[in-house]
Amino acid sequence: MAGRDIPAGHVASDGAAQAPAGKGPGQGGQPTLPSVDALLRLPGMQPLLDEYGHTRTVAVIRDLLAEARNAWRGQDAGGQDTAKAADASAGRAQPSAVGGDLPATDEAWTARVEETLRRQLAPRLREVFNLTGTVLHTNLGRALLPDEVAQAVARAMTTPANLEFDLDSGGRGDRDDLVSGWLRELTGAEDATIVNNNAAGVLLMLNSLARGKQVVVSRGELVEIGGAFRIPDIMSRAGAKLVEVGTTNRTHPADYAGAITPRTAQ
Repeated sequence: MAGRDIPAGHVASDGAAQAPAGKGPGQGGQPTLPSVDALLRLPGMQPLLDEYGHTRTVAVIRDLLAEARNAWRGQDAGGQDTAKAADASAGRAQPSAVGGDLPATDEAWTARVEETLRRQLAPRLREVFNLTGTVLHTNLGRALLPDEVAQAVARAMTTPANLEFDLDSGGRGDRDDLVSGWLRELTGAEDATIVNNNAAGVLLMLNSLARGKQVVVSRGELVEIGGAFRIPDIMSRAGAKLVEVGTTNRTHPADYAGAITPRTAQ
């Protein structure tokens, strides 16, 4: 019966009862790992299938079995199979690379699968304490929204709104119309549009005002910002020609003045 995968409590075709999943020793002293189907039939697996879905649950089970199998192969190669075989025969949990001991019971297998599923699906965005001394930290969310602003954003995102609908004419509107007036008043600009990051704003500005022209930039500003946006690449995509001045740690007004030509974007 060595090597057959039958869940705990089931009886083999010859009438011999099978040991609980992961307990009985197999060939070479290794425990007989249960099959994927055997684990899926365990009573405790059905709630996990309902909550996490069949595809993800099966993938986790396959990974756990593969890691357990590889761990045993590595231990055998190191000449440690004698002690492991004794533990397996006694029904004790076996060391494994899957985050602890190899589950020795059906309940332990179910718990291991559930633990892995919960860990994989845990939110990756976590609240942290900003103890860096930098108030507007690039890596910690930059400027935080006041509560009243966050609540207004939540309301706007959870109810229909006239984002692109003109209430006066009853026709299609432009989303920029909702805020462009305020921006023109604040900045004195002739017009304004809204983008969701600085790189997009730089690209639009260069493409609109400096396409085919030269743009003078200090070497100290030729940086790569979040999302792998590099200033020279953005300028190239916008059709502008980069003119470098100064050094990485210091650039003087005279450096800019000396680089300005009739082809410099205004």
